[in-house]
Amino acid sequence: MTEATKPLSGLKVIELGTLIAGPFAARIMAEFGAEVIKIESPDGGDPLRKWRKLYQGTSLWWFVQARNKKSVTVNLKHPDGIAIVRKLVAEADIVIENFRPGVLDKLGLGWDALSAINPGLVMLRLSGFGQTGPMAQQPGFGAIGESMGGLRYVTGFADRPPVKTGISIGDSIAALWGVIGALMALRHRELNGGKGQVVDVALYEAVFAMMESLVPEFDVFGFVRERTGNIMPGITPSNTHTTADSKHVAIGANGDAIFRRLMQAIDRDDLADDPGLADNAGRDARRDEVYAVIDAWVGAHSEAEVLATLATADVPASRIFSAADMFTDPQFLARAMLESAKLPDGRDCRMPGIVPKLSDTPGRTEWIGPALGAHTDAVLATLGYGPSEIAALRAGGAI
Repeated sequence: MTEATKPLSGLKVIELGTLIAGPFAARIMAEFGAEVIKIESPDGGDPLRKWRKLYQGTSLWWFVQARNKKSVTVNLKHPDGIAIVRKLVAEADIVIENFRPGVLDKLGLGWDALSAINPGLVMLRLSGFGQTGPMAQQPGFGAIGESMGGLRYVTGFADRPPVKTGISIGDSIAALWGVIGALMALRHRELNGGKGQVVDVALYEAVFAMMESLVPEFDVFGFVRERTGNIMPGITPSNTHTTADSKHVAIGANGDAIFRRLMQAIDRDDLADDPGLADNAGRDARRDEVYAVIDAWVGAHSEAEVLATLATADVPASRIFSAADMFTDPQFLARAMLESAKLPDGRDCRMPGIVPKLSDTPGRTEWIGPALGAHTDAVLATLGYGPSEIAALRAGGAI
């Protein structure tokens, strides 16, 4: 596949973000062909380079999060550094940033300044609370967005405090909304005279947008959704059950026909034929009874037996996958969801495959997260800087 066939080929994206939300949005664009130029501080670069597990001093997460990006070191506190960013923006389609609102304006890189340079620019701005409102200036990470957006309140068990999911889900959700918004803005630009706009994504709003029927249920009935553990409230049966060999299996049998197949598979024809359990409302009203039956059956069998029986009965079920499970799973392998890559020293390393899968123009890993400033000289050369000018900028602390 050539560069020209990638769906975002020809787009130039300037990434001014750090850590998770902004860089994840840029990563998605880079995976599908956009030229992403990541601006990093010469003094260590993106802190993500040192987060979580390090391999020879660099985060393994970094190698994934920054794949296909070009790393350019620019000191945003230096006037010559600001001048470099302005030149890059003049040729860009999208700028992605996740600074606290107001920071870029103080640097002369706010929306008014950049759109004056490039009227067709789309600026994706990700922040804790959005660009407006009484909380706009406050710092907000993904954990805060998950809390304010409602996710944490409903996550966990009723008799225990709220818990978080095992990843930075608030940042990732915001990034996905950001990509959607940026691509919609590009479509608008294409159809309506070439004018760009701001895409304003607040982390708490990105999470809030995922909260299903929480708002109308409270407004109409005064119902506050609470923590319900592993079940889906109002939808039965859908739960996690423990096997005889102490493994955990998720079973989703909330469809009417599926529930009937499940009951038949576990030799409970009496419940399969019970008219009171023929629809979801009836099953949910007898939720405790239904779950007790499933718990007892699963608890009497091994994980392998449970999964084999339910597969034969065409009942949706899955083990709770660990990373080790994924590395040997036929479905993961068949769908190329574990890509092979080379770390800088040549060691083989598996990385997550690219999502979504496009039939004709799929995304692809061209290179893993680069060394700090690996593309500085090459990118500056495209802006017209000669070798002596680049050397002077480096000596002066601008890059």
